[in-house]
Amino acid sequence: MTIQAPSVSQPDLLLRYENIRQQSLDICAPLQREDYVVQPIMDVSPPKWHLGHVTWFFENFILADHLPGYRHFNRELNYYFNSYYESQGPRILRSNRGNMTRPALEIVLEYRQYVDRYMMQWLEQYTESEMPADLEQLLVIGLQHEQQHQELLLTDIKYILGTNPLHPAYIERKMEAGLHATPAAKFIPVVEGVYEVGYKGDGFCWDNELGVHKVYLHEFSIQNRLVTNGEYLEFMAAGGYDAFEHWLSEGWEWAKQLEVKAPLYWYRENDKWQQYTLAGMRDIDPALPVTHISYYEADAYARWRGMRLPSEFEWEVACEQLYSSIPKDSNWLESGQFHPTTQHSGEDYQMLGHVWEWTGSAYLPYPKYPRLKGALGEYNGKFMINQMVLRGGSCATPVSHIRPTYRNFFQTDKRWQFTGIRLASD
Repeated sequence: MTIQAPSVSQPDLLLRYENIRQQSLDICAPLQREDYVVQPIMDVSPPKWHLGHVTWFFENFILADHLPGYRHFNRELNYYFNSYYESQGPRILRSNRGNMTRPALEIVLEYRQYVDRYMMQWLEQYTESEMPADLEQLLVIGLQHEQQHQELLLTDIKYILGTNPLHPAYIERKMEAGLHATPAAKFIPVVEGVYEVGYKGDGFCWDNELGVHKVYLHEFSIQNRLVTNGEYLEFMAAGGYDAFEHWLSEGWEWAKQLEVKAPLYWYRENDKWQQYTLAGMRDIDPALPVTHISYYEADAYARWRGMRLPSEFEWEVACEQLYSSIPKDSNWLESGQFHPTTQHSGEDYQMLGHVWEWTGSAYLPYPKYPRLKGALGEYNGKFMINQMVLRGGSCATPVSHIRPTYRNFFQTDKRWQFTGIRLASD
């Protein structure tokens, strides 16, 4: 059974555009003005920049080329809001995005309104006539791109607030406690064989999911749920961060140099571990999935358990076998939890939503990878080096992005996303 992104009819594209654009503003609604401009580390972009960048995408790739007579809001903004598109001219260094107090937030919001007005004008011409396929693809990519930045908005906001010494809450909300006893970890066998991987549906997918091909997998078993805080605390109590034999050499140097002793956002207070969540500081709940883990930590934990991380193909094949649809009680952006939740039953495998799961696979192109032409060819293909694949989606991922074939990717030291661990064994 292929779980795929839903296709959208052309009359619905206008409504979908409005809803997605509004959701970005809704995510930012709890922020104070000062929160919009902060950039604590290079990986984190100011919320103001995210709001402008996704707007720049629509202006630069749709309106400028496909709406006759369109006049740019301000051409100087191209330098600030271009992210990594070499074909689109010079741009500010990523590490300097937080140094730009101008354009002011009011100007960025005005920019969004200006572009939205002309995008609606452009879209309305297709309410009763068919949109050319190439333009529809461009529009859908723009919408999917904005949804990717909605997840980045949440994780960047969390880093901005979570590294503030006051640890202010993003939302005032009671988080789900681990009311359910954590089901025992079981391992689900997958038989040896040749399997077809890659996106096979009719809806939208990214180019890095294409190049459907066959892989041969030896028999393996995969854990029926995510690794929990309680299980990770056992690794910490056993001296896992001080035992070099569990670590890759590069990971060991990383942990020693940065004095890493726990997942990101964990703080030790009065002999008790707490963590920062988007709802503020909370005691560590042993039943919840561990999150904000680097690949180094995930790999070291798996080795300590005498196991390993699944490959991305093992993960995909297992997910396709276990799910026929996305569970309604799963945990994604629209769920509003903004934190991974407990496993509710033995049939809840926590594979779709909750946390992005590190795999043991390097991020590489599939056979016959169909890299897009032009500027959009810069979207995925040029990043296929020195990164590892993550699967499954997270509690900050829009539900329309959650599918077994979706390939996220990050460098091995990154922890500010909602990342977690699932074990596999031979």
